[in-house]
Amino acid sequence: MTEGAEPTWKRWLDRLLMLNVLVVFLGAGFFVTAVLAQSQGQSAPMDLFQKLWQPLFTPAISLLIMAAILSGILSWWQRRGLKPGSGSGN
Repeated sequence: MTEGAEPTWKRWLDRLLMLNVLVVFLGAGFFVTAVLAQSQGQSAPMDLFQKLWQPLFTPAISLLIMAAILSGILSWWQRRGLKPGSGSGN
């Protein structure tokens, strides 16, 4: 697929979703670091993670799951529409 064939809004949406995946992965890494730090007696990283959970990580994870589900549904819908004889009332 050539770059000119893809709409501009789709490229920006793809970039936003890639940034969202990066936030989720960084959050997972930060959580592991916070758990390890807490096991060593340092509670500040886990406290910061807990403060960021609701406003940052919960929406990012929700957006990631929603985008994956929507992508799967759209892919299924496109494959369903491409089957030969799909409009014959089978």
